[in-house]
Amino acid sequence: MANPRILISAAHKSSGKTTISIGLCAALRASGKSVQSFKKGPDYIDPIWLKHATGRPCYNLDFYTSDRDEILETLSLHSKTSDISVIEGNKGLFDGLDLDGSNSNAALAALTDTPVVLVIDARGMTRGIAPLILGYQAFDTNINIAGVILNKVGGSRHESKLVKVIEHYTDVQVIGAVHRSKDLHLPERHLGLKPSNEYESVAKTISRIGELVGSQVDMGRLVEIAQNASDPELTADTPGKPAQEKTLKMGIARDAAFNFYYQNDLDAFDAYGVELVDINTLNDNKLPVGLNALFIGGGFPETQMQELSANKSLMAAIHAAIERGMPVYAECGGLMYLSRSLRWKDGRVPLVGIIPADTIMHESPQGRGYVRMEKTADWPWVSTDDTPDAINAHEFHYSSLDKLEISEGFGFRVLRGTGIDGEYDGIVFKNLFACYTHQRNTRQNPWVKQFTDFIRAHPGPWT
Repeated sequence: MANPRILISAAHKSSGKTTISIGLCAALRASGKSVQSFKKGPDYIDPIWLKHATGRPCYNLDFYTSDRDEILETLSLHSKTSDISVIEGNKGLFDGLDLDGSNSNAALAALTDTPVVLVIDARGMTRGIAPLILGYQAFDTNINIAGVILNKVGGSRHESKLVKVIEHYTDVQVIGAVHRSKDLHLPERHLGLKPSNEYESVAKTISRIGELVGSQVDMGRLVEIAQNASDPELTADTPGKPAQEKTLKMGIARDAAFNFYYQNDLDAFDAYGVELVDINTLNDNKLPVGLNALFIGGGFPETQMQELSANKSLMAAIHAAIERGMPVYAECGGLMYLSRSLRWKDGRVPLVGIIPADTIMHESPQGRGYVRMEKTADWPWVSTDDTPDAINAHEFHYSSLDKLEISEGFGFRVLRGTGIDGEYDGIVFKNLFACYTHQRNTRQNPWVKQFTDFIRAHPGPWT
């Protein structure tokens, strides 16, 4: 039998799909099952919550940054050691980048032959829920909408009306009705959900969500639906890469300010013999001894700006290491951290200062969505791999750089998206590469190997 799995999608964005997915994962885990979660798209925050709910790393499945075989291989490889897999979609079931829906949740369900459970925000709905479901069924008959979970239900009377309507007009089974509750609220901020590693009482919150969702969803029926999934048709076996002996040591900023990392990227560093050493940019006053490189990912440095700025000894150590030539890669939040200063609302603080620019936070996104970047002659990570000069990635930043004192030395030319100035992204200084672009390690963009090769060419150690 194939590894049981379901895809949790929604009729539209903000239907409560993430909360339901977290609750289902927590409830399944509480029942004694090992649960593997996946997240469609390039999101960072939902996977952090799903990881806490399952106790296992969450993996992204994204059409834009990886090919279809790679999606199937990722799904197959990481589902093997679990009892059931839960794929959380993004946006609505048929929403996507292209007119033909080729990168939608529905396309993912079709590619992986995964039954769909549709989450419907039932607020203000009674009889009108029937044509909605019928329309979703008729729009693409290749998609198996195997059940619906009614969400944000107003009470038992509301639930009863909805169930009667659905049973009368459709052949879709209602497998759950989750009533409105303040305990089903997840903390949010300007980029979406607040990361769970910043949120106190995470375990208690997820446990409560699991109890509420698990008690209002027919979990036995959910598992039965998941068992209708079939094995992905792979072009080759995917045993996974055995990890090499650790011959390099890379610091990685992981704390309340910096926490946006793809699990498959971290796995790739492990496979290429890189030991990851956690650095807390808020509390550690120096860099660990013996580092060959540093990786500062995305996150929310603006919410921790006072604490970051107060840790002057660590900022000075990072500045000095970059000046000495340590290979450093910084994405988005990391780029902000390395600038001269950060201004948000009424506050302004000095930061590392190795990048000659000031960061300003805005009320609306300055760059958002999928990007396509072309490598320039200043691209620092020379690689012998036969990979294209243009890469697919994404960006999501409310900040911009002000008074940037360089006009050349950029590693990316923007073909789609915003980057630093709408034309370029990726500041190159000595062995530092800092960009707004969030890269994802895939066959079309094996950036982890490229960076690792670059580190081996400039090994240090630098601390």
